[in-house]
Amino acid sequence: MAEFLRVFVQLFVTVLWLLVIGRVLLSWINPRFEGPVARFLFDTTEPLLAPIRRVLPSTGMIDLAPLVLILLLGVLLRLVLLA
Repeated sequence: MAEFLRVFVQLFVTVLWLLVIGRVLLSWINPRFEGPVARFLFDTTEPLLAPIRRVLPSTGMIDLAPLVLILLLGVLLRLVLLA
């Protein structure tokens, strides 16, 4: 059971990481997130990014929240792999 949970968390964190990367790349092409794929990426990642944005100081046009989330997901993935 513990092995299943470890693999599940590892897969979940990896998928979240890919979704955030996808959102960042898509935001350069489609900043208004129009279309079903863009809307899906926005809707799945925004609940994770919004709290980070509230904590970070304003940096103007550059959004550092995805970078912080990717780093946090990387740390979480490391912790899961070490366990």
